[in-house]
Amino acid sequence: MNAIVRMYPSAVNFLCKIDWLPPLMARLAVGHVFFLSGRGKISDLDKTAGFFEGLGIPFPYAQAVLVSILECVGGVLVMAGLMTRLISIPLAVIMGVAIWTAQWAEVGSLGDFTGLSELLYLIIFLWLCVAGAGKASLDELVSRRFQNSVR
Repeated sequence: MNAIVRMYPSAVNFLCKIDWLPPLMARLAVGHVFFLSGRGKISDLDKTAGFFEGLGIPFPYAQAVLVSILECVGGVLVMAGLMTRLISIPLAVIMGVAIWTAQWAEVGSLGDFTGLSELLYLIIFLWLCVAGAGKASLDELVSRRFQNSVR
């Protein structure tokens, strides 16, 4: 036990040096998922609009176009860490709407709800909105370039 206690400060110091890595990995993973999802929706807007219509979403074709573009472009921006806080807001809203319209009927318990991938994406986008893209991002580079505190 004493060895663990003695190693703890070194471990924390090491982890502090790589604190840029988890936000980068999260952004790359979720951004890639959304880029692919948006690209898939764009490639068959009629199918996407039909799905939205079946869910009772108003103006399904216009919504399909909007969601497709937001997911595709938003995914790229999230991966790059550019305008991350801003783009995370509509992406979080999309996930909230997806939970409400497409998933809610399947939720019968707290476990069902917490098991939704859409909920995980919603939480990640809320985190990115609050915390920003992190040190390994274009937001950080732009912030340093213009020496302001917005990341």
